Parts: sequence; structure tokens; C-alpha cells
Amino acid sequence: MRSNLSFFSDEKFRSIFFQTLVIGIFALGIYLIVQTTGHNLEKRNIATGWRFLSDPAGFDISFSPFIDFKSTDTHLDVYFVGIFNTLLVSFCGCIAATILGFLIGIVRLSSNWLLSRVAYVYVEFTRNVPLLLQIILWYSILIQLPRIKQALELMDIFFISNRGIYSPRPIFENGFSFVFIAFILALISSFILRKWSKKRQDETGKQFPVALTALGLLIIVPLVLFFILGSPLSFDFPALKGFNFKGGMVIRPEFIAMFLALTIYTAAFISETVRSGILSVTKGQREASSSLGLKKSWIMRLVIIPQALRVIIPPLTSQYLNLTKNSSLGIAVGYADLVHGFGGISLNQTGQAIECMVIVMATYLTISLIISAFMNIYNKSIQFKEK
Repeated sequence: MRSNLSFFSDEKFRSIFFQTLVIGIFALGIYLIVQTTGHNLEKRNIATGWRFLSDPAGFDISFSPFIDFKSTDTHLDVYFVGIFNTLLVSFCGCIAATILGFLIGIVRLSSNWLLSRVAYVYVEFTRNVPLLLQIILWYSILIQLPRIKQALELMDIFFISNRGIYSPRPIFENGFSFVFIAFILALISSFILRKWSKKRQDETGKQFPVALTALGLLIIVPLVLFFILGSPLSFDFPALKGFNFKGGMVIRPEFIAMFLALTIYTAAFISETVRSGILSVTKGQREASSSLGLKKSWIMRLVIIPQALRVIIPPLTSQYLNLTKNSSLGIAVGYADLVHGFGGISLNQTGQAIECMVIVMATYLTISLIISAFMNIYNKSIQFKEK
């Protein structure tokens, strides 16, 4: 008997066996859940399938900056509107939260007692108040702004009211695509230039003005091409007609509330990540830099931050993922994201709860995996390379 089970003494075999067993049990559980669900749906005469995606939605969406959505469009269009709105608030929130979080994290370590205390109070207050309450708070403040008739005017082209911020809408005419292509090429050239200058500095010790050169490429080249093509860009300005503004574009209070709440809330966590990353750099690095005569701002930018990034990036990735998933809380204020539009209204109208939830879950999973992949690539690029 002992000889028949001797293969269990092989560590490699045991590892493969138990992993296969776990995967098999998991697959069996999924199969049983699917079978039971299908049986229960059939027993209650609930239709299943994906045909509902081509049915007319029958409702309007208040905020759809990327797709000209109408009530006659399909539920699949509702899904795409929800994705774009989710990505929009998530992308803007990640950028703003990163900038604000880095500033607060550095201020927390400031020798100025007042600044460091104010940053401390901000972090502790923001982190310990639920995000949902902060979203509702900002939305409640925004809807108290003046009504349309009494809208605040800025330079006669921007109007602020309780329905949102109305601003000119750019109209891209023929030829503007070449300007956009020129900007993309300038952006790629800037990355290539940065790598070349770093290699050149490592070899010769000479610095190259990368920032100014890249700024010139990104601004001057597209701008010159813009004027050569005859300025292929015009604006549609908002104008008050009747009980609302006509023309232009509007940023709804729901988006502004979500953007502010997600940014301020996530920035508090990012600031602590930045602070811990800076503190992880040994004091000797700062003292050695000071002995070389470097300014404090240069020491932070050229010595401390590059080393701290190796500690900051992994938890920063988690904060980006949290912000993206927290955007689903927009349903509390009616922000037309993926959960509110497709996972809420479309689900209720079609009754296809399982299909809608599977699509929404798969979408969030895909977005999270893409964010993780990009951040992992960047994290590897800044790690120490052993030779």
C-alpha cells in the first residue's frame, strides 16, 4: 500500500495534483451554478439571451459627451455611453488625484508647521468620511448654484448654473485631423528624445533641455500646421434661449460632483503613499545631495522622488483601481456611468439581470486588468537594473 502511494512523496507531483483538484472543483461549482440558474429561469419562463442589446432603449441620457445618444438608440449604445462616461471620470480623477496627492504628500513633510498640520487634517478628515457621503455633499452644493436665468457669466462665453457649466463646443473642420496627427507624432518624438537624452547624459554627463524641447514640439509644430491649414477649428457658443441654453456643451453637476469627490478622496490615500515613499529614501541621500550644493527643490525632484517611485507605484496602482471601481457610486447622484445606465435602467427595462450584470462585471474586470498591466510595465521600467 505504501509503495502504491509513493508518488505522493514527490513534491512536484503533489503540487500539480492539488492545483488540478482545486481547479476541477472550481469548474464543477461554476457548472452547477450555471445549470441551476438556467433551470430556475426556464421554470419561471424568464427569457435569456443577448437579443435585448439590439432593442430600442426608450429613455434619454442627460450626459453623453462622446456619443449623440437618442431614446431610439439601442441598449448596446447605452452600454457604450456608460463605458465612455466611466472612463472619462476615472481618467480625469486619476490624473487630478495623482497631482493633488503628490502635493499633499510633500506638504505633509514640510518644515512649515501650519502647512503640515493643514495637510494632516485634510488627509484624516477625507479618509475617514465615506466616499458616498462626499459625493452627495458635492452634488448638494452644486445644485444650489443659481438657476439658468441667473447663471453666473465668465467672459460672456462660460455660464455656471445649477444645471452645469456651459462652455463653447469645438467644431473640428476638414484638415484638423492632420493637426492631431502632428501632435501625436510630436508626443512620440518627445518620448524618443527623453530616452536619447538620458542615454547621452549617462555616457557624457551632459544634460539636454528635454522639457523645453518637448514643449516646443508639442506646441509649436501643431500650432504652425494649424495656421498653415487655415485654422480648421471653430466654436459653437452657448446662448440663453427660453428656459435653457442652446448650443455649446455642458458639464453636468453629476460629473463635477463625481470628479471632485473621487479626486479629493483618492488624493488623501495617494498622499500617504507618497509620504511613505519619500520617507523610505535614506536620510544620507538628502545629506549627500546637499553637500553637492543642490537646491532643495532639485534634491526632491532629481534624487528623492525617482527613488521613492519604486515604493510609491505598487500601492498607487491599487488607488487607481479603487478610483475606477468607486466611479460606480455615481448611481447615487444619477451620473450616467456603466452601472447607472446599462446596469440600472437597461436592466430594469429588459429584465435581463444576469446578462447585464455579467457584462458590467466583465467590463470592470477588463478595465482593471488593463490599468494593472500598464502600471506593472511602468513599475518594471523604474526598478533598479542589476548588471
